[in-house]
Amino acid sequence: MRENVEAIVDYFKSGIKKEGEQGKLGVELEHIVVGPGNSAVAYGDEHGAGWLLEQLESEYAELSNGDAGALIGLAGGNKAVTLEPAAQLELSAGPFENGEDARVEFTAFQREVIDLIDPYGYRLVEVGYHPTAKADDLPLIPKERYRFMDDHFAKIGPYGRRMMRGSASTQISIDYYSVEDCLRKLRLATAAAPLFALICDNSPAFEGEPSPHHMMRTEIWRECDPARCNAVPGALDRDFTLEKYAEYILSTPAIFYYNEEGVAQPTEQTFGEIYADRAMTRADVEHALSMFFNDVRCKTYIEIRPADALPLVYVAAYATLVKGLFYSPESLDFLDELFADVDEAAVEAAKTELMAKGYDAQVYGKAAGEIVDELFKQAHSALPQGEAMLLNPLEQLTRMRKTLAMMGRRKK
Repeated sequence: MRENVEAIVDYFKSGIKKEGEQGKLGVELEHIVVGPGNSAVAYGDEHGAGWLLEQLESEYAELSNGDAGALIGLAGGNKAVTLEPAAQLELSAGPFENGEDARVEFTAFQREVIDLIDPYGYRLVEVGYHPTAKADDLPLIPKERYRFMDDHFAKIGPYGRRMMRGSASTQISIDYYSVEDCLRKLRLATAAAPLFALICDNSPAFEGEPSPHHMMRTEIWRECDPARCNAVPGALDRDFTLEKYAEYILSTPAIFYYNEEGVAQPTEQTFGEIYADRAMTRADVEHALSMFFNDVRCKTYIEIRPADALPLVYVAAYATLVKGLFYSPESLDFLDELFADVDEAAVEAAKTELMAKGYDAQVYGKAAGEIVDELFKQAHSALPQGEAMLLNPLEQLTRMRKTLAMMGRRKK
């Protein structure tokens, strides 16, 4: 139904910011709550995530409830606290003008949570995968959406279960100022995604053992459900359009949808088949887009998704790197030249090489470390000196050709 292509395109266009408006950063960070010895903590435990949300509830104007009224989310002001499938605690906040503002906001949140859970021997860890548990031992929170997704991913292979239960990420969102700017940033961020995954690799453990290679979350997402993960098909082509993006959304199985009575229905139909005879509402479009987990995806902003969960000083550094690369005309021109010949096959080849060899890999015809050095150099040139200093913790790691995951494995 052509009307639904237009509905999705109109939704993307509604995110266009005015020329001259300062670009902002949205930040999402998923934390894993652990008990003594990094043991798993479930939603329903005596002082688990359900209890924790109840302690925070009075500070937020909006509550979200799951099955049987279970509290699963809070929102108010510029932030939302939500739970990922196995009770990973996510704070989404912003928009921020810079990475330091984000660090301050997230630090205050973490201190509040730590004060609540520390008396019980619990703590927050920011890593890309649970430090001790296996996915099969981590129960889902009481949320219907996650049950439908779990059933769907289980038909494809083991990685969906591991993505939902074991993984945690850092996501940075950026603005766009026209359709062309949206498509350009989508293309360039997709090409950069494997390198961002290496820079932010922080998964020293996988399924209770040392991770078998670099960028473990990249493998998890790659294999989870190829129909809705990895690069948006065609996004690296110069003739890609928002209409083609919408057609991709409509041609993909929905997993589940909400019928006209608002009741969730599991399905194997595509979104296009479900809405073949009726127009999608804005809520329908938002739900459809939420069922895609590409390396980089578009909503009313561009969400860059490959980074593992990181300690806050590195979150600030990574957000600052993204700002330096995507909010400067000179940086966008630089990225255009750097990634001029990159297509989807090259992105997937880069993931394979980087997972196997880390900074020793050859990516897009160059040494991975050389490209990363160039990315930081360009970000420095685009940022005010005070902000550029925020890059230092992450940049120092890259200059040593180390990752947080490598350092974490060495400590064990």
